[in-house]
Amino acid sequence: MQANSQQSVGRYSGTAKAFHWVLAIAIVTLFCVGLYMTGLPFSPARLKLYNWHKWAGVAILALSVLRLLWRLTHRPPALPAKMVAAMPAWQQFAHHAVHFLMYALFFAVPLIGWAYSSASGFQIVFLGVLPLPDFVAASPELAEAIKPWHGYSAYALAALVVLHVLAVVKHSVIDRDGLLGRMLPGRS
Repeated sequence: MQANSQQSVGRYSGTAKAFHWVLAIAIVTLFCVGLYMTGLPFSPARLKLYNWHKWAGVAILALSVLRLLWRLTHRPPALPAKMVAAMPAWQQFAHHAVHFLMYALFFAVPLIGWAYSSASGFQIVFLGVLPLPDFVAASPELAEAIKPWHGYSAYALAALVVLHVLAVVKHSVIDRDGLLGRMLPGRS
C-alpha cells in the first residue's frame, strides 16, 4: 500500500530537490557552527570560524534567492486531494505557514547577520577575495541592537526545521502517505 501511495504522490523536480537538500544541510551545519564558535575564546581559530560562518551565510542567501526564483517559476506538485482531505484545517494552515516562515527566515537570518557585521565595522569579504558592500553604516549602538536578532532568527529557523522534520516523521510513520517520497533524491 505504501508503494502505491508513493507512486501517486507528485514528486518535486531534481532541481527543487537539490536546492532543498543542499540548503537543508548548509543551514543545519551553519547553525551548529554558529553555536560552537560563539563559545570559543578569542583566538585565530575563532576568527577563522566567524569568517567561514559569514561566507557560508552569504552562500545560503544566494542559494535562497535562486531557490525562491526557481519556486516562483516552477510550481511545486500539489498535495494529492486524498491527502489534503485527510488533513485537518489546522495542519493545512501549519503546512503553508511553516514553509512561508522558513522561506522568510532563509533571507532574514543572513541579512540580519550581514547587518550586524556591517554595524560592528567588519566588512564581509566573501571567500577572502570579494568585498561585499556594507549593509548598514558602522554604529556600535546599532550593532548592539541587531546582535540578538541574528540569534533569535536563527533559533526560530532551527525550531521551524525541527517542526518540519517532525511533520515528515508523522507523515512517514503514522500516516504512511508517501509524502516524503516527493522530496527524496532519485527519479523525478
